[in-house]
Amino acid sequence: MKISILAALLLAATALPTAAQSGPTLQEQMACRGDASKFCAEHVGKPPQMNACLRENKSKLSDGCRKVVESHGG
Repeated sequence: MKISILAALLLAATALPTAAQSGPTLQEQMACRGDASKFCAEHVGKPPQMNACLRENKSKLSDGCRKVVESHGG
C-alpha cells in the first residue's frame, strides 16, 4: 500500500510546470512528495490541478519544495 501511494505521489510531482521543457528530477520529485500528499492529494494524476495546487499553497510548502515550484515557474 505504501509503495503504491509513493508511486502515485512521485507521478504527481512530475506534473510541476516546466521552465526549460524538462520534467523535475528525481531529487525535485522527492522534495515535493510530502507536500503534494499533505496539500494536494486530491489532485494526484491530474497534472494541471496539481501544478495549480502547489502554486496556491506555495507559502505553506517546505523550503525544498517551494524552491522546486519556483524553479519551474510557479
